[in-house]
Amino acid sequence: MALEIGNINVQEIAFGDQTRLRGKRLLIAEQKLREHLKTQDQRIAKVTVSLVRPGEACRIICVKDVIEPWCKVSGSEPGSGRNHRLKNVAVVTCGRIVGFQEGIIDMSGPGARHTPFSETLNVILEIAVDKALTAQAHEEVIRHTGLTAARFLGEAARAVTPDEILTFDAPAPDRRATNRPRIAYLYLLLNQGLMHDSYLFGENAKTGLPRAIAPHLLLDNAIVSGNCVSACDKNTTWHHQNNPLLQELYRDDGREFDFVGVVLSPEPTRLSGKEDAAKKAIALLQELQPDGVIISKEGFGNPDADQMMLIRGLEEAGIKTCALTDEFAGPDGLSQSLADATPKADAMVSTGNANQRILLPPMPRIIGPLQDLRKLAGAYPQSLKDDGSLEIELQGIIGATNELGTQKLSTREV
Repeated sequence: MALEIGNINVQEIAFGDQTRLRGKRLLIAEQKLREHLKTQDQRIAKVTVSLVRPGEACRIICVKDVIEPWCKVSGSEPGSGRNHRLKNVAVVTCGRIVGFQEGIIDMSGPGARHTPFSETLNVILEIAVDKALTAQAHEEVIRHTGLTAARFLGEAARAVTPDEILTFDAPAPDRRATNRPRIAYLYLLLNQGLMHDSYLFGENAKTGLPRAIAPHLLLDNAIVSGNCVSACDKNTTWHHQNNPLLQELYRDDGREFDFVGVVLSPEPTRLSGKEDAAKKAIALLQELQPDGVIISKEGFGNPDADQMMLIRGLEEAGIKTCALTDEFAGPDGLSQSLADATPKADAMVSTGNANQRILLPPMPRIIGPLQDLRKLAGAYPQSLKDDGSLEIELQGIIGATNELGTQKLSTREV
């Protein structure tokens, strides 16, 4: 069963009396949206809806997740039927910080070039929850609310003719006679509990991984972020929906190489769990008989050990690897950039140094809890200056060093 994705390009957003598309303009019934969200979850104390466009002098603080609105037009099984998506539109959830690993989005100025969400039409949900909730319940409410809003807005696309329709299916079972390299993708998901989890088909992905999976299933909104990792390399739900590695593997399949499949693998906390997961993931990949494997990950620190363990095991099995990672090399770039390494890792793609500092100018419009700004990973007590400017590491900007390769930032050896 093939999956069709119908992309509808939106060029403007505005409030209106109904949520609908008028040409390339998405109109949003603000009050109806707020009422719908509060009806769906009684734990919401208050939700404020704001619209922000590229180029505006606006800073969005304590962003938790970003989601592209969609609706399932046909098909009941994952990876089948058709989805319609509102391209260029993003639901952005923010609110009081629970820990410290949330981030910011600047819609203009020097910070804007470090996040893809300075280029999207953003529907901002600033959410306050019942004060009696635990930290875990607080996060649950905000993340569910973002998904509910994305589905609510996505309904505007149901009866609209898409600007383009893309078709995805499972890779052909055996094309070894082509003499093209066989390439597989190893997609690491963060699953560590304590608000460091990913969700697959609505279930916590801590169980059931590693597993081989038909890649077109993953393009059917299968993976949802539940992570409070540092903003720079957090895979938001939007990143999972628009995974550029999956899209490029499909685009070049049958030309430069043969795309033979995907293995999902976790990033556990214990060393024994990492070793066990790596062993199982490598065995699953060997069944695909690839010549090479591309590896992406989420987070830094102990996930570096997962990636290096996998690289070492695959290379020793005769399978070439290429891996994406960001670096934490200190503000001057001279510190050890990864928590683990192996000589086998000889084809690494850097997505940037997250410790690099940047001075962001004052913004006249701030959305989100300003009092929490100094708590962000990548910030420090003196980050917020008297004039409203902000000195922060790239670590605090959503998507700045994303390890799926969404951003253009890299590093160079000096």
